Amino acid sequence: MEKFKILAGPCVIESESMVLNIAESLKQITEKENVDFYFKASFDKANRTSISSFRGPGIEEGLHTLEKVKRELGLKIVTDIHEPWQAEPVAEIADIIQIPAFLCRQTDILTAAGKTGKCINIKKAQFLAPWDMKNVIHKVAATGNKDIMLCERGTCFGYNSLVVDMTSLIEMKEFGYPVIFDATHSVQKPGGRGDSTGGNRKYIRYLARAAAAVGIDGIFAEVHPSPEQALSDGPNMIRMEDFPEILRQILEINKMVHDFGE
Repeated sequence: MEKFKILAGPCVIESESMVLNIAESLKQITEKENVDFYFKASFDKANRTSISSFRGPGIEEGLHTLEKVKRELGLKIVTDIHEPWQAEPVAEIADIIQIPAFLCRQTDILTAAGKTGKCINIKKAQFLAPWDMKNVIHKVAATGNKDIMLCERGTCFGYNSLVVDMTSLIEMKEFGYPVIFDATHSVQKPGGRGDSTGGNRKYIRYLARAAAAVGIDGIFAEVHPSPEQALSDGPNMIRMEDFPEILRQILEINKMVHDFGE
């Protein structure tokens, strides 16, 4: 049985020291569990609600910080790209290249990522049906790269709201690729604060438990020591002190599902 994957870290690189501190904390937490851990942080948030919102340090400084996490802490890295040209430099550092949900149909980004040969984690767009991800898969697979993961992060439900259809996870698993559940972006309220995105972190543990019961292959979660002070996605990030218990519950349910044979 493949180890359960954990993709976790802050939404965006706020500072090098902050990233290293969070990475060290997550390393200590995940080393106590039998999981396949990847540290996640974005060097640029190109899809923020407002033009005045914090975006991150940019690709050069951001990759330098992620390389430091990899070198000093021995952690594997996942980060996202927003333009095709970013795939090659990101592939020099990242173990997983992530495709944001809004961009999952962009052929040039998918093929550029696929050509790196790295594992590609593709987030299902909020507006896509799960079975429509077959066309997304084919774009990456056409490059010869079959190291693909699919990620559920909620579906548009009216205005400023998302809903998670757990059958979507089952539908995507039938493609034969690992399926990851994005437990934190699934509780977002896109644009819910007018000039920024809102969310409700109290629902994260419940959705994560439900997804684990369906039989997912891993969890994506944004984690921060002080979400209220975070510069991006604060309302829907897990507080660091709560993460160990949430992770323990997910893993216990995951084990039970495998014991049942799904």
